[in-house]
Amino acid sequence: MSRRRPATLRPTPETASHPLPGTPRELFEALPQLPGLRTEIIDGRLIVSPVGTPEHARIAMRLYGALLPLIEEKGWDGFSGNVDVCIDGPRDPVEPDFVLAPPDCPRWGERELLSSGLIMVAEIVSPGSVADDRDRKPGVYALGEVPVMVIIDPVATPATVTVLSDPKEGAYLTSTRVAMGSPVHLPEPVGFTLDTSVFVRS
Repeated sequence: MSRRRPATLRPTPETASHPLPGTPRELFEALPQLPGLRTEIIDGRLIVSPVGTPEHARIAMRLYGALLPLIEEKGWDGFSGNVDVCIDGPRDPVEPDFVLAPPDCPRWGERELLSSGLIMVAEIVSPGSVADDRDRKPGVYALGEVPVMVIIDPVATPATVTVLSDPKEGAYLTSTRVAMGSPVHLPEPVGFTLDTSVFVRS
């Protein structure tokens, strides 16, 4: 993760008279780079968490691989982590596990892709992110007008994949959940049937 220039919260003669960060966004922007950690704002909370496990990264890469023919056909960009997204409206930064975007996706500043310009995001649930990924982030992405969100949940019993679409007023109106291993359709603007068995192969 390298979203910001190095910074320090320790006062210096030049910064001693500057006010301390007063909002989660200001604190986010004042933080130094934190290698090995992801930093997000979810429902007004600044969340610092470790990057995912190798199993977590494997699922993200398998999603990228499954979508690669579509990405190449459409000329889109696919990012498996380490891409910052700015939620339109509150301007809160989040870091999805997977992002699908057009190459001309608008940005907030130099690094953050604007959520309303994205095609799809995906989150991979881990034991430490259950409440955020299942319950909180869908509202965040719907508020930011991300057309499609996928929740890949290997910690559920049984494991599931959920596709959310039709965002309106901070909620997704359409939800489809399948057992991991079954095909599931990703609606427009993606327009692709995803074989989720790629996530369970050894």
